[in-house]
Amino acid sequence: MPWHPLRRRRIRRYLPAAARDTVTKSVHNGAMQARTYLRVSLFAALIVIALKLLAWKVTGSVGFLSDAMESIVNVAAAAFALFIVRIAEAPPDADHPYGHTKAEYFSSGLEGLLIGVAAVLILIEAGQRLTHPEPIGAVPLGAAISALATIINLGVALWMLRGAKRLRSIVIEADARHIMTDVWTSVGVIIGVLLVPVTGWLWLDPVIGIVVALHILREAFSLVKRSVDGLMDKSMSDADLADLQAILDRFRSSDMRFDHVRTRVAGTRRFVSMHLHMPGQWTLQRAANCRYAVEKALIDAHPGMSVTIEILTASQESLQEENGNGHVGQTAADCPN
Repeated sequence: MPWHPLRRRRIRRYLPAAARDTVTKSVHNGAMQARTYLRVSLFAALIVIALKLLAWKVTGSVGFLSDAMESIVNVAAAAFALFIVRIAEAPPDADHPYGHTKAEYFSSGLEGLLIGVAAVLILIEAGQRLTHPEPIGAVPLGAAISALATIINLGVALWMLRGAKRLRSIVIEADARHIMTDVWTSVGVIIGVLLVPVTGWLWLDPVIGIVVALHILREAFSLVKRSVDGLMDKSMSDADLADLQAILDRFRSSDMRFDHVRTRVAGTRRFVSMHLHMPGQWTLQRAANCRYAVEKALIDAHPGMSVTIEILTASQESLQEENGNGHVGQTAADCPN
């Protein structure tokens, strides 16, 4: 569908005037920072893969090979996450008036699935090694190379987790958690490989690999669950909800009350809608001023939040809510048509 200036003006009305610039700037800056994190993640993953393949080459360990396979998944996931972030940062348009931030959940969901696939592959390799044990060589050198790769991964993952918390980005968090599973995999593999020549227990390597793979499967389930929650419009966190209610409490009085407060999260964006009840004899200007004050307080506390407030009289309820309760107690007779 071709773009037209009139459509641009129409799109702008989807967001309140007070929030429009804040929302646009917040989404744009967050997306730019997210891309920086993901580019670093992708560059680090390429280095880590090279090191782990080298560790496998010098030892012949299936454990190190499985570890490298999991890292290859990291590269694919990071590249896809970069692509998704570019989609998520696109501004609202006629077909997507609420923006594109939900695209982030596809990235985290895919990462969860990829982690799960990697875990299954590790279980298969471990099972084969368990039934057909083989000796390995050059263990100290291979372990040292793998340890270097693990240290790089750990540093990048911790850095990204801090960034994900600050930016509230599920894409960065998913990629960071994916890298952390790679760290746990590497630690388990290194320990198992080092203990094999010491103890002579060839079965130890695959057993540790199985334990690590089960941990990875749990992480994969967590990522997929969070993605599903986001796509199903899960509400804001308990902490954010408590903060929201505290802000509304500042405005509650014998004349003003709030109900039907609903929230949802879409990637880095937060959405809230509510009913604001006030005396019917108040002027429209006074009602609008009160609505603006509430909206501004919420956006100041949560930059980038999209706020929708429906103004009703103290005895009124919206038609949707009345129909939901099975009755209609109001009349539209006073409204000209």
